[in-house]
Amino acid sequence: MTQVLLVGIDCSDCSHRAVDYAANWARIASARMYVVHIIEWSPFSFNTPQENEKRHQRREAELARAHSQILDPILADLKSKGVAAEGVVRHGHPAETLSALSAELNATNIIIGRKGQSPIKAKLFGSVASTLVQISDCPVTVIP
Repeated sequence: MTQVLLVGIDCSDCSHRAVDYAANWARIASARMYVVHIIEWSPFSFNTPQENEKRHQRREAELARAHSQILDPILADLKSKGVAAEGVVRHGHPAETLSALSAELNATNIIIGRKGQSPIKAKLFGSVASTLVQISDCPVTVIP
């Protein structure tokens, strides 16, 4: 069975370490690798139909911009190092979207970086890493 690695990135230093970790793993295990960026977005909003149409256009522009400015440079760097990877950009709650995407892509492991929020902020709002560890159906590797 081919291993499928899903790497969540958020432009932080720890997410770059997660990409490096996953790249080494993918190279050693000949695993498929997906680099994923989630744009936080909530469907709960009270808009007029005209606002919803503009919102959809903004969402599409955000997806394209995230792919070109965030994912494409990472994918080019991985390719130069001999690691084949695909990029995915989605809107949604980061942990929930990564978990759903891992099922969709049959991921064998999710790899993410841990930002290191303050203990108070993490308790009030939670963290992507802790939420993902709790809801994921596949193993989660958290990189400090």
